[in-house]
Amino acid sequence: MKITVVGTGYVGLVSGTCFADVGIEVVCVDIDAQKIEKLRNGIIPIYEPGLEELVVRNHKNGRLKFTTDLGEAIQGSEVVFIAVGTPPGEDGSADLSYVLGVAKEVGEKMSDYLVVATKSTVPVGTGVKVKAEIEKALQNRNSDLAFSVASNPEFLKEGAAVEDFLKPDRIVIGTEDERAQKIMQRLYKPFQLSGERIVYMDIPSAEMTKYAANAMLATKISFMNDIANLCERVGADVNMVRRGIGSDPRIGNKFIYPGVGYGGSCFPKDVKAIIRTAKQYDYELRVLQAVEDVNDAQKHILVEKVKKHFGNDLTGKTFALLGLSFKPNTDDMREAPSLVIIDELKKLGAEVKAYDPVAMDHAREFYLGDKVEYCKDSYEAANDADALLLVTEWSEFRIPNWDVLGKLLKNKVIFDGRNIYDANYLKELGFTYYGIGLKN
Repeated sequence: MKITVVGTGYVGLVSGTCFADVGIEVVCVDIDAQKIEKLRNGIIPIYEPGLEELVVRNHKNGRLKFTTDLGEAIQGSEVVFIAVGTPPGEDGSADLSYVLGVAKEVGEKMSDYLVVATKSTVPVGTGVKVKAEIEKALQNRNSDLAFSVASNPEFLKEGAAVEDFLKPDRIVIGTEDERAQKIMQRLYKPFQLSGERIVYMDIPSAEMTKYAANAMLATKISFMNDIANLCERVGADVNMVRRGIGSDPRIGNKFIYPGVGYGGSCFPKDVKAIIRTAKQYDYELRVLQAVEDVNDAQKHILVEKVKKHFGNDLTGKTFALLGLSFKPNTDDMREAPSLVIIDELKKLGAEVKAYDPVAMDHAREFYLGDKVEYCKDSYEAANDADALLLVTEWSEFRIPNWDVLGKLLKNKVIFDGRNIYDANYLKELGFTYYGIGLKN
């Protein structure tokens, strides 16, 4: 079986590589010739645990190919996945120009029946637009070639994407005809050997499922951050509250860890997009608007604690910031809370020394010149700093040498934006500790 994946970003590269790893012939297409050449040479544009090894192995074995020529790629393919970007517009709506551009080119260059499946996160109604673009292109060619449109949203967690794809907890497929469903069923058969996980539905429902899932997870995060902020005011401990409600199977213990807000390529963009979709249908998603508002405010919470301790004027102060990516095990800086925290500290006159295990190259794209001092490790960042801010909970930050840190820091002050440290233990060591939703 042969398929084509258009787009070699996070979704496209992970999807194409994992399909190839189960024996499917995959051609990944991208308009960026430089990126394609790097991929052919085993240079991966993103950091994702386990991905580089799979790309190199499957490319070497000939199952995974890279090209800029879509017309050549789709010859002999049964499915073409559209996995290009859908960046948010100024009003929060998803920009579908790249998706529809691919659909148009597919219609111009296809020579046999194809299932055209959107893997990009797209709003409800995109399937209809994709179909119209392909039909228009075929009409311009005076061609009556048959094709099907499908929706196959991804549910990959950055930092665990390879594992998620190879061992999915569910696969959502929206189709409009039996022929397309049978092809998609055959494509995903290798991922079904230990149990049936495919959920079939119509295309609009599949498109909505992706947004609804991300919106629900974002809601849990913002809800817990709101509760954490209330806990501080009433003298409760959010860690105890989290364990108490997480033991309820109706709630569960996932996505209820308080912190400095969510970021990344999915939650911020998708919450904005579904709010915008509702407005287009004269409906206001009031809960999700509150989710977004809480998250925006939460990204400032750590700096508010810094101001409460040091005052509003931070001129002459230096802060060590640990973690730049929006979450561990990724170099993704999109909508990362660290960006807001750094901006706020700089506006208040502070200097920032930062360290992240993998994201510093991407961070430099946001902070050029001498705005941030990038360090080789957490200890260099802490050296002569007035306080330490933990922003991203990378594993290597979990048990530092506190004796060394205490001697390196000017002041033994810790602002823990992810509640990964033991407050009582640090206080015994003479540190002043600030967490999220804790009694300080």
